[in-house]
Amino acid sequence: MATATAPAPTKPKHAKPRVPDQQMLIGGKWVGSASGKTFDTTDPTNGETICRVAEGDKTDIDLAVKAARAAFEFGPWSKMDAAERGRLLNKLADAVEAHKDELAALESLDNGKPIADSLAADLPLTIACYRYYAGWADKITGQTLPIAGPYFSYTRHEPIGVVGQIIPWNFPLLMQAWKWGPALACGNTLVLKPAEQTPLTALRVAQLAQEVGFPDGVINVVPGYGPTAGAALSGHMDVDKIAFTGETGTGKIVMTAAAQSNLKRVSLELGGKSPNIVFADADLDAAVEGAYFGLFFNQGQCCCAGSRLFVQERVYDEFVAKVTAKAKARKVGDPFDLSNEQGPQVSQEQFERVMGYIDAGKKDGANMLVGGGRVGDKGYFIQPTVFSDVKDEMKIAREEIFGPVMSILKFKDADEVIARGNKTLYGLAAAVWTKDMQKALRLANGLRAGTVWVNCYDVFDAGAPFGGFKMSGVGRELGQYALQHYTEVKTVTMAL
Repeated sequence: MATATAPAPTKPKHAKPRVPDQQMLIGGKWVGSASGKTFDTTDPTNGETICRVAEGDKTDIDLAVKAARAAFEFGPWSKMDAAERGRLLNKLADAVEAHKDELAALESLDNGKPIADSLAADLPLTIACYRYYAGWADKITGQTLPIAGPYFSYTRHEPIGVVGQIIPWNFPLLMQAWKWGPALACGNTLVLKPAEQTPLTALRVAQLAQEVGFPDGVINVVPGYGPTAGAALSGHMDVDKIAFTGETGTGKIVMTAAAQSNLKRVSLELGGKSPNIVFADADLDAAVEGAYFGLFFNQGQCCCAGSRLFVQERVYDEFVAKVTAKAKARKVGDPFDLSNEQGPQVSQEQFERVMGYIDAGKKDGANMLVGGGRVGDKGYFIQPTVFSDVKDEMKIAREEIFGPVMSILKFKDADEVIARGNKTLYGLAAAVWTKDMQKALRLANGLRAGTVWVNCYDVFDAGAPFGGFKMSGVGRELGQYALQHYTEVKTVTMAL
């Protein structure tokens, strides 16, 4: 007689939150847009409306900039002790931590990323970023200068003033922290425009900032579209600095607007086409895991994704077989189901963009080993897709795809792969997999990229600067280096 067996335990499924319609934050008040317009923010699992959000434009940006200017010039912010600014940043970190489950659910609802990733990656890194810059607030110091003559000379690092910040939709919580942390630690006030696809967590964190005691006008959040709200912020004559993270083409528009208005300070964190290089002497299983994570994490929607995967010819076939097997087994579906590894792309537009690149890969003659289609009949889910026999000149090897599409190229030796790795307009990140540390250092020094990982991928820390060479951006996020973009250096010289 057969005996019954207990069903295998299943991972719990989180409930999707219900979200009311959202206003914008200007000068400490939650208000609708001056025009009365709103826009839908949608659930990428089904294309349905989550809620309606106030749609800001030039008028709202003007009001937010005036509020930020008043808070900077006349409010308590400019008179506040630096240590007190640090205390407020730590209180914001505490509030984000206390609401981490709520924020993770909002992030996954609006963006589509698996809630397991929101909880395990996005929230801890966000909290750590606020805590890191809280520690810097009272340690931003100048120097005394031994100049010739009977003079006392010193430098002051002063806040720039009103900062405009524009963040993308792929890591909304984290990008908000990367922007707010150094700006606020240095004593600036700010106007944030979140991505129109994902405004919900930015607005919720702004509420938390209010609750922990940030003065009115220090933080302003204006949702809206790039050509209206974003353009108004980038070209505003009373904004002292603009910080943008997003696509390279938009970065050029932002930089042009900054130059043509008041020559405001600019920092840009832009796109990438990062080489991920696997040598034959690498720990192959570790390299497969790293390449798989480095490309497919966050549905492939990472600016630093290892999207040009170079594998040395001696182990190429073995590597391709192993990584293809992993891609075939990847679970795609509801991001609120903890058993799923991959959710939908963020929008219909992004879905169509990625599918267009898959078509281009097939037309150019790359060998599609797995994937290539959509998952289900609603939402923006795409099968994990792997192409082998990819050539440098193919579109999928040259352009940023921002989706779950892996392109695997073959190489012979270090000299060749350094040259090919650098043959791109971008220079955001790179990785090297090898047991030979001499080779690793040679590649790390030779690759033109702002970050080079060795035997790992996507390792981030609030203290480690991140940014790109070439068309991957201007300046650095994170670490002490980010503070340089949020202060002006003043020299004071006194006759003795």
